Amino acid sequence: MAISSRTKAAAPASHAPPPAANTPADTDDTQQLAWLASKATADRRPHHYLLLLRFTLVNTVGLALLAAAYIQGLVDMVLVADKTYISAVISLVFLCGLGISARKVWLTSRELNQIKSFDPLVPSRVTQYLGLIRGRASDSRGLLAGAMRLKLTQRIAIVRHIANSLVLLGLIGTVVGFIIALSGVQPEQAADVKAISPMVSTLISGMSTALYTTLVGSVLNVWLMVNYQLLAGGTVKLIASLLELGEGHAPA
Repeated sequence: MAISSRTKAAAPASHAPPPAANTPADTDDTQQLAWLASKATADRRPHHYLLLLRFTLVNTVGLALLAAAYIQGLVDMVLVADKTYISAVISLVFLCGLGISARKVWLTSRELNQIKSFDPLVPSRVTQYLGLIRGRASDSRGLLAGAMRLKLTQRIAIVRHIANSLVLLGLIGTVVGFIIALSGVQPEQAADVKAISPMVSTLISGMSTALYTTLVGSVLNVWLMVNYQLLAGGTVKLIASLLELGEGHAPA
């Protein structure tokens, strides 16, 4: 009787349906969730604002050199000698470009940090890009990656344009300076001793304007181009990181 009762108790278990096998869709979702969890809990790297630190270091050196030039009286010499104030205009344009560059560096650095410590629950450019490529084929992902690359490259192009405009403004100052210098020359009065002094004064003033505006435009162009190259390097790293993250997230 004991054996019979045990057999009856075990009988219902033998007719229990086997566990359902995981479908391919469930497997893909499980793998994606595991991948997201591993990215969200990954060890966070130090120096999250490395690009911003480099930008700060570069411009600190630039400001230190500018302060040294001011102490030596070179800045006052340029401002006093340039009667057209073209050097002041070039400096204002440079400050605008430097401010725009600082903002772009901050945005790029923040987006790089979002990739390093990726959190799928926090809205960002990373989650937006992953949402766009989710479920798409490889050719469609390639088109989206190209569009994203163009947007990020165009975002920093304004800094390069401003840097190039500094050189053009310096050349305009050079032309204006030569015009001022030649405007005071009167060949018919070259024999008059009293007329020579004003002509020489005008010639020196014009040449000073020409040389100083060229110098200011060239130096500030180099300074801003260093910032642009730093920003371009960070943008390339951002694009590469986004593409790597997107392809790792995309289904095979």
